[in-house]
Amino acid sequence: MADYQVFEAGNVVLQSGLTYRGARLAYKTFGTLNAAKSNVIVHPTSYGAQHPDLEWAIAPGRALDPTKYFIVVINKFGNGLSSSPSNTPPPYDRGRYPHFTMTDNVRVQQRLLQEVFGIEKVALVYGFSMGGIQAFHWGALFPDRVERIVPICGSARTSPHNFVFLEGVKAALTADPAWQDGWFATQPVRGFQAMGRVYAGWGLSQDFYREELWRQLGFSSLEDFLVGSWEMNFRRRDANDLLAMLWTWQHADISANELYNGHMSKALGAITARAIVMPCETDLYFRVEDNRREVAQMLNAELRPIPSIWGHRAGNPVANPEDAAFIDKAVRELLAA
Repeated sequence: MADYQVFEAGNVVLQSGLTYRGARLAYKTFGTLNAAKSNVIVHPTSYGAQHPDLEWAIAPGRALDPTKYFIVVINKFGNGLSSSPSNTPPPYDRGRYPHFTMTDNVRVQQRLLQEVFGIEKVALVYGFSMGGIQAFHWGALFPDRVERIVPICGSARTSPHNFVFLEGVKAALTADPAWQDGWFATQPVRGFQAMGRVYAGWGLSQDFYREELWRQLGFSSLEDFLVGSWEMNFRRRDANDLLAMLWTWQHADISANELYNGHMSKALGAITARAIVMPCETDLYFRVEDNRREVAQMLNAELRPIPSIWGHRAGNPVANPEDAAFIDKAVRELLAA
């Protein structure tokens, strides 16, 4: 049985101008909504992730404490549980899937909170990677509804270099002969293998590999790590869904909407939420400098880089207690402010 709920969002007019009919947003809640509805934390999913992948961080005594907060983990569009290429009916199935932007995602997420729970304000939006991008979008799109944001290893707009990195990932996956007419009719085994090995070189730092920290994760060799971690993680998902999420990531931009008309400084300046922006010092594609420039244009934000050699994965430290404690400390401080 499914361990999550579904918000039936109806017909959603996307930024592309297309209408996605019968949109469905999957979510799972932890904790209890208080009478004032003031203890809400939104935790959107990252690339390739579904809500079970995030549950490790939600526990009594952690910053995301379900005994104190009502935590809503929202599966973004394209991740296989919410509306995605793998579950979209004709005529917008297969290669004609109508892409959701981050703005499309966050606007439906806000509807979910309001229409299902009557929530008007969010105490915190906490997100890693694509979840961090969504945290920025929440702050810019709904500045009067969001009190705090913690974007971890994310950005307000996907940088050109980040875009190019993702082009390499996409090219590796679609080089598989199963890629036909803009769609995978069968899952691309060789494409998953190539994608995993391309991504492995970006997701962790050079120092991580030099120190062989993959041994801490239970892998007996570098090859064992590449197959058992990277290839396995991507093979859990539908390849068409992975490409849809990648498109959303590449086109992420908090200013790309009718509110800000492409003016990034205006969009960043509109974020009134208290923010701690947390890149990792060794992240190879969500870089500290990009966040530094964003924070400089925000009203109430602090840049607090994670001092780690775990690269991008420092932001999702499921097996990395030191980085988990660093992030928890920052989130506690922000929630107490």
